[in-house]
Amino acid sequence: MKNILKKAAGSALATGLLVSVIAPQANAGELVYQPLNPSFGGDPFMGSYLLGKAQSQDTNTDPNARGIESLSSTERLIQSLESRLISQLISDVGAGEVDEGAFDSGEFSVVVRDEGGQLVVRVVDKVTGDVTNISVGGLFNP
Repeated sequence: MKNILKKAAGSALATGLLVSVIAPQANAGELVYQPLNPSFGGDPFMGSYLLGKAQSQDTNTDPNARGIESLSSTERLIQSLESRLISQLISDVGAGEVDEGAFDSGEFSVVVRDEGGQLVVRVVDKVTGDVTNISVGGLFNP
């Protein structure tokens, strides 16, 4: 029995040596890390792709975000008229037809005036009391 085991072990050893000699040698190359993200030195054209993937996987919602409410036909008309009136007011003051003009709605008040070639628009939010002054120079001839 011992002879059979010795013969089998010797045969396995000889087969292993023969396979290791005949088998082709494996050569290893250098591994080079190439980042994908352009923030870390990757391809700059991958940025929009990665951003799109991240946004498509984003399932978080802002709890403080207000939902988009559609406006009624009347509200859209009022908004359009207010926009047109303010635009005409700015155009008239800028063209020198009037020195000062005002528009007043339920939520805000707009005063437009020409101060020596500089167009000044003052917007007052009636709800919060915030005042915004916008000065634009060089757009209109005095």
